[in-house]
Amino acid sequence: MSIPVVGPEIVKQRNYLRWIVSTSSVLIFLIAWQIYARGVSALLLVGPTAIFSAFHEMISNGELLSAAAASLKVLVTGFFIGFTAAIPIGLIWARFKVVDWVLQPFVSALFSTPLVALVPLYVLWFGFGFAGKVAIVGSFAFFPVLLNTYQGAVSVDPMHLDLAKVFKASEWETWRHVVLPSCVPFVVAGLNVSVAHALTGLVISEFYTNASGLGGIVLTASSTFQTARMFVPIVIIVALGITLMAGTRWLQRRIAPWTAGRSD
Repeated sequence: MSIPVVGPEIVKQRNYLRWIVSTSSVLIFLIAWQIYARGVSALLLVGPTAIFSAFHEMISNGELLSAAAASLKVLVTGFFIGFTAAIPIGLIWARFKVVDWVLQPFVSALFSTPLVALVPLYVLWFGFGFAGKVAIVGSFAFFPVLLNTYQGAVSVDPMHLDLAKVFKASEWETWRHVVLPSCVPFVVAGLNVSVAHALTGLVISEFYTNASGLGGIVLTASSTFQTARMFVPIVIIVALGITLMAGTRWLQRRIAPWTAGRSD
């Protein structure tokens, strides 16, 4: 029995249909939101039109762009530090038993502790400014990549390691040609989770420090009952999260397509 082959035209039609359904669902949601908000106090909920009006005002006076730039600087710096620190530590942790014995209790303790509980400690150590925020974001981004890198390194096929020994590969050659390629799909998957955690850390850092950036606008607007202004940075953060998650999924499909899941 032959297996049916899905042609490019069918794939194109399916993607087009998916785009129509997704776009229609968003439009229906926005319309329902606008209608429902008319019957609710503006102190509790406002409609998309009011949010767009506040967005236009905040763009015009430069407030939103300034806050977004400050938040992005913290996000990129903290994520980069957390991501680049997690990979080598995860590899060393997995490859050397002594390091595993040393790190295991500390990593288990920290991973089982909600990171939000450690935020006041970060503020105490690094202050309320840029360094404190970067430390919080970096810690939130660190653990997903660390654990995924570790899992990738310990999941290397023992047969591949034995073959490397048979061919008298050096430790560096074993890392380069066996361990690292095996870790790539795990690291990319960890990157996808790490982005979401880093965004959470960004908002928390701006709540707990000097109330600047997008999180600072949310905090200030909510305390003064400016609901439309409060929703603007929330929408920006949601859009940023969707964009970054889409970017990491694209990277996952490019580097490790067998781990990216179904596309239909």
